[in-house]
Amino acid sequence: MSTTFKPAWWLPGPHLQTLWNPLCRRPPRLERRRERLWLDDGDFLDQDWHGPHDAHAPLVLVLHGLTGSSGSLYVLGLQQALAARGWASVALNWRGCSGEPNLLPRGYHSGASEDLAAAINHLRAQRPLAPLYAVGYSLGGNVLLKYLGESGKQSQLQGAVAVSVPFRLDQCADRIGLGFSRVYQAHFMREMVAYVNNKQRLFSEQGQSERLSVLKRLGPLDGMRTFWDFDGRITAPLHGFTDAHDYYHRASSRFYLGKIRTRTLIIQAEDDPFIFRHSLPEPGELSSVTEFELHSRGGHVGFVDGSPRSPGYYLERRIPAWLAAITQRTCSSGT
Repeated sequence: MSTTFKPAWWLPGPHLQTLWNPLCRRPPRLERRRERLWLDDGDFLDQDWHGPHDAHAPLVLVLHGLTGSSGSLYVLGLQQALAARGWASVALNWRGCSGEPNLLPRGYHSGASEDLAAAINHLRAQRPLAPLYAVGYSLGGNVLLKYLGESGKQSQLQGAVAVSVPFRLDQCADRIGLGFSRVYQAHFMREMVAYVNNKQRLFSEQGQSERLSVLKRLGPLDGMRTFWDFDGRITAPLHGFTDAHDYYHRASSRFYLGKIRTRTLIIQAEDDPFIFRHSLPEPGELSSVTEFELHSRGGHVGFVDGSPRSPGYYLERRIPAWLAAITQRTCSSGT
């Protein structure tokens, strides 16, 4: 599989690469089966399965990004590509992202590796004979790399891929407030505030006064314009962090990379409009089992090539091919 990515000439610059998928791509049509995973704290995660039911077929857990879901087009596209190889996949919805508000005041965030661990444990129990892999995009990639560093040799994964990772959350919170990227910031603010508002409305309708009071104590939801605002006033106190600085430090995947012991591929673009170039890790920060694939162009979860009539999606070729290659190496070596 070639690692050469030739960005579409008709999508010049990082923003058109970034925006093509969510705004212009035709959604892949997949038949999927939804499963609800109940967590130990009484909340739930919804997962959408696609592909063969064969107990031995390789299985890939797919993790979406901030304000996304299992319905994000990059998720659907990867599940379609994996099924074409005879692989099964399950797309995880972080708490409250499946179209139904979650049950607890807390939500999801860039460091929610405990929820990822619960999903992986569940899949290992469901299909113990299947090789298990994980692919994370943006926020999902950050959570995945953090989990891999925390779990070391006990990750239960045979391989992992992370795409367009915000390695340093503090620096990315600064970057998205610059230039045209402020358009993305405004979009995320609207979606994240709506996420909390919807939960407040649910708690009010259900008479969940104690849970509602937890959210009300966070203060009014207006006036938040930046990630620093939202994460300082909402994310940090809701999830046990002292403040935004504490959250960003403890949740940033860059600080966990050296402890990764699972074969991992990281795919990034230098022109990512969410991430400073200096936020990317240096070679010495990566473990020996990590491949870092850096392209000059590609935007954020973009990597579109091909022609206007027949656009191509590099990630949906590269990721399944890389996973298949390490599967073959593992089978050949008998490990």
